[in-house]
Amino acid sequence: MHSVESGGLRGALLSLLTVLAVSSASAQHGAPVQARTNAFNDPFVQVTRAIPHCPVPEGPLYTEAEVRELAHVRSQHGGSCHRVGRCRLPNSYLYDAEIIPRVQRYIQQDGRFDDTSVWVLGERRLVTLMGCVQSQAQAEALEKAVWLVDDVMGVINLLQVGAERDGVRYLVLPP
Repeated sequence: MHSVESGGLRGALLSLLTVLAVSSASAQHGAPVQARTNAFNDPFVQVTRAIPHCPVPEGPLYTEAEVRELAHVRSQHGGSCHRVGRCRLPNSYLYDAEIIPRVQRYIQQDGRFDDTSVWVLGERRLVTLMGCVQSQAQAEALEKAVWLVDDVMGVINLLQVGAERDGVRYLVLPP
């Protein structure tokens, strides 16, 4: 499959997951829960809604401390594609507000994915797919379809077959 596997992406994802895991562990051990917002305005939308009880992704929510920790990494990663000539815009995060509505429209008009419940998140021209599909083949077809959308640099496929909460590969809202 064409999933993104570059070292830079892996590093950024590991940083983000570490920050989220630490904040989640703090909340579980009685530390005061801090307000969380989509401080970076990362586009995050539900595209399809056919599978009942599909675990709802939490979305891109950050505490003030997480924002401070991620701001430098995001500025470095965001500007690097322009510096090396891979992006026409000065920051790769600037593409996301255009990409995600096009991804949403493409998925909804395709027809093959009407029986799914899918959310999409845009970060740095990377599209993360979260939610529930009917089969592994459908998850792979959806990933391939999103790769066809203009300006998409990579697809992170976190889709699952069915609506079970066990084994979900993304952070979910409480039931």
